Amino acid sequence: MQHIDAAQLYADGNYRFEYVSKFMDFGAEDIKAIEAVADKVRPLVPVVVDAVYAKLFEFDVTKKHFVPKNEGFQGEAPTSLEDLTLDHPQIKFRKDFLGKYLNKILSGPYDDRFLRYLDWVAKIHTDTPEKKSKINVDYIHINALMGFVESTLAGGLLSLNLDRATESKALLAFNKLLWIQNDYFAKYYCNPEAIHDADVRKKDGCLAALATTAAILPLAVGVIAGALGAYYQLRRA
Repeated sequence: MQHIDAAQLYADGNYRFEYVSKFMDFGAEDIKAIEAVADKVRPLVPVVVDAVYAKLFEFDVTKKHFVPKNEGFQGEAPTSLEDLTLDHPQIKFRKDFLGKYLNKILSGPYDDRFLRYLDWVAKIHTDTPEKKSKINVDYIHINALMGFVESTLAGGLLSLNLDRATESKALLAFNKLLWIQNDYFAKYYCNPEAIHDADVRKKDGCLAALATTAAILPLAVGVIAGALGAYYQLRRA
């Protein structure tokens, strides 16, 4: 049995990645599986990006995060939800960002710099002192978004009609990699002070208990195990 230093999981990014990746058995074979399909999946990136933003625009609670001016965007920000359309320059800027992200996870290299990139992607969506923008997205929306990105990416992969072995390995590899990305988000949200959409930070009881790191970690592990179990059952059906 391997000893894991629980405190170090929240203090050392590399140590945290090593634990999560080992728990999910993410390794060299998964990287090879992604590399094997990357060239075929890459043309699907614009389709995935458009689907993601169409979904984000279905709900005011997610769309509102694209009204404030994005850090790095040089044009004029929209003035209201009604003023914000899918062809607005700021949305094009955001779509370009997502496209670059998806191409990055397709191309690697999967080294320390890549891990820092995954961490940065998570960090810029949260309330951190070094940010210039004030875009702070609550974890409930991030979690839902990551699930949608994964299912859309999986649907695109399935449409390629690859041989079953290649397809299965790639699906599992993307599943693991996106859950690792989700964990990078989660580490910034394991604190009730990171909630912005509703005034729930001062409440106690069930909600406060669910916001603790002690509750979130086993919940995340359970979700991962359940997702993988369901996947294998579907593949056998």
